Amino acid sequence: MNAYITKLSAFLPNDPVSNDDMERVLGLVGGKPSRARSIVLRSNGIRSRHYAIDRVSGAATHTNAQLAAAAVRGLAGGGFELEHIDCLACGTTMADQLIPSHACMVHGELAIPPCELVSTAGVCLTSLSALKYAALGVAAGEFRHAVACGSEISSAVMRAKNFKEEIEAKVAALEERPEIAFDKDFLRWMLSDGAGAVLVEPNPAARGLSLRIDWIDQRSYAGEISACMYAGAEKQADGSLKGWLAFDQREWLEHTIFAVKQDIKQLNENVMRYTVERGIRDTLERHPMEPGDIAWFLPHYSSNFFRERVHQSLIDGGFELPFERWFTNLPHKGNTGSASMFIILEELVRSGRALPGQRILCYVPESGRFSTGFMHLTVCAAGQR
Repeated sequence: MNAYITKLSAFLPNDPVSNDDMERVLGLVGGKPSRARSIVLRSNGIRSRHYAIDRVSGAATHTNAQLAAAAVRGLAGGGFELEHIDCLACGTTMADQLIPSHACMVHGELAIPPCELVSTAGVCLTSLSALKYAALGVAAGEFRHAVACGSEISSAVMRAKNFKEEIEAKVAALEERPEIAFDKDFLRWMLSDGAGAVLVEPNPAARGLSLRIDWIDQRSYAGEISACMYAGAEKQADGSLKGWLAFDQREWLEHTIFAVKQDIKQLNENVMRYTVERGIRDTLERHPMEPGDIAWFLPHYSSNFFRERVHQSLIDGGFELPFERWFTNLPHKGNTGSASMFIILEELVRSGRALPGQRILCYVPESGRFSTGFMHLTVCAAGQR
């Protein structure tokens, strides 16, 4: 594929927020400190994250579109200007509005000349889908300067006013089963804000490193399993989703229709089997490779709770990758959803640890209805293909 990531940019709003400061920024539910917070944080391994919230006033400092636009602006310079963009592909879990599309709003924030737009829907895989669109367009000769972006503003739905007081039995259960925290409590203490963007061009950069996009492989298993993570709907007894349009307006609040929910039992039983073990096997059928070929493995996982499980599932899938070849910034950047992979890639390249000739394997799971994505990149020196 003649498509290269020639620039990377990450944008994290405001100063880092420590574990001890989280509730001061997000607010207390029911006026009381959360008893679940320490349990969730103990297993997820995150020490700091960023929120688009003013610590003093509590007001939002950015919209989702503004976060994305800030990341895209970070690509400018060195001979590339934003006016050169001929394709803008944007992915996010929850846009600021239903209509217009997220990409339209980012385009408006940037105020750049007309270009082709695409908005990808879903959860964490949306940025990888946006990148694939951009890369295929560049490889086909449709675009010369395509930008893909992933952004999240999870804090907008994690403020105290959106949560009810915890149930005592639930808090006790968290001690015995950490995975039970993957509902509203988990999401509140796990998700954070941020954006990442990449510039894709048909040739490697004349200066600095580039990442050749060898392939992006994505698979959905929705034909075999019901939804697991959802918002704007309510799960029915038969596993189907009843969408927000089928409810009366008063029911939207009564059933917390727009809250992000997760089927914990289904997640725990299926996320590794579908997104790692089966996912890597299916990918290897289409793109044969050996573990020894991979210099860096960049996994997007939402919690350190999954680290050992991802490793074992890779082994079960016939593709063991030792931890010394893993690169993650989860402890200090948090889980920024669709933006995570671009933020991880930007940090790896900036760290100087990525060297010409090295091959990178990226892994992005999505528990919406169980999808997975793997991306293979090759580090290229300036001007070298």
